[in-house]
Amino acid sequence: MTSSATTPPDGLPHYRLLTGPDDASFCRRVSEVLAMGYELYGSPAATFNGENVIVAQAVLWPSAKKNNS
Repeated sequence: MTSSATTPPDGLPHYRLLTGPDDASFCRRVSEVLAMGYELYGSPAATFNGENVIVAQAVLWPSAKKNNS
């Protein structure tokens, strides 16, 4: 569900980079921002810190994408 608002809720930034261990909690965080109206931006990234796989996913508020086109 994409939001029609021109700005993200609660003063959140237009661009966000979510990072954390590759676990269910990270997946829930990504799902939550998608439900708010953010869209995935680019491909996810993964690295290994010697102990855990750490993942990152950028998200962008839809109006920011239109303004940068």
